Amino acid sequence: MTPVLQPGAVYERIAANVHSVLRGKPDVVRLAVAALFAEGHLLVEDVPGVGKTTLARCLARSIGGSWNRIQFTPDLLPGDITGVPVYHQKEERFEFHPGGVFANVVVADEINRGTPKTQSALLEVMAERTVTVDAVRHEVPRPFLVVATQNPIELAGTYRLPEAQLDRFLMRLDVGYPDLASEVMVIMGDCAGVGPDELNPVVDIPTLRQTIQQVRVVHVDRAVCEYAARLAAATRTHVALRYGASPRGSIALIRAGQAFAATDGRAFVTVDDVKDVAHAVLAHRLILTADAELNGRRATEVVDEVLAATPAPMRAGKTA
Repeated sequence: MTPVLQPGAVYERIAANVHSVLRGKPDVVRLAVAALFAEGHLLVEDVPGVGKTTLARCLARSIGGSWNRIQFTPDLLPGDITGVPVYHQKEERFEFHPGGVFANVVVADEINRGTPKTQSALLEVMAERTVTVDAVRHEVPRPFLVVATQNPIELAGTYRLPEAQLDRFLMRLDVGYPDLASEVMVIMGDCAGVGPDELNPVVDIPTLRQTIQQVRVVHVDRAVCEYAARLAAATRTHVALRYGASPRGSIALIRAGQAFAATDGRAFVTVDDVKDVAHAVLAHRLILTADAELNGRRATEVVDEVLAATPAPMRAGKTA
């Protein structure tokens, strides 16, 4: 009988595989794997050339399931994403041809280059893991994860993601530039032909499904839940924000905290876990006021202020 792998061991396998290509980004990789464990979608946003697509492809290659890459362009149609019914004249019937979202991991590259109509084709499948075409619902494979990338500095030919879609992403990550030693390792790896396409799966789908189930039962103390709710509530009254995090945001804090704790091999969530995921979970859900934008305020700064102003429970975490 095959031994059951604990989430911490699964994390170590995936993280080591990703680190062999994406050097010097342990915090980013940990958060990305946590999103995978929480079966939540991931938005990777940063300047060109820092490894956004590489991170997405490494995650996809590390699990033994199916994955598709969808390159978003202005002429991409919703049917290219969800699928279309095709009429067979000889058999006089329609047959559904699945689109790019029918995979365990969908890499939506440069998602903000797709038109709003095309972007909205992802809303249903990201929320419900189903696609409705001609009033017929089709389920996508499980687990299901969308890893989207976008470039925040190039505005020509791009369309801003609507807030309703941003809210569907469990986390948003910035990769950032590597340090000098890591960049040298990246260059040497590229010279040696080491890239995402050379990675082999280190976890199969049954193991990943089992890990997701284990993560969902990681213990969360009531005090930790109250702390997450207070953080979300504090954003709704912050002077620099038009709109704060919804209850979906506080739920996301706990789900991400469970997964983050699991990567550390723990069966309980602490306040520190919630703090560690707060920027990735909350910042993209916050909408600044016009004055705050003119003054150069950033959503990450607001999260810092909320974390500093919200008292944490004295004793929270593992309970008997």
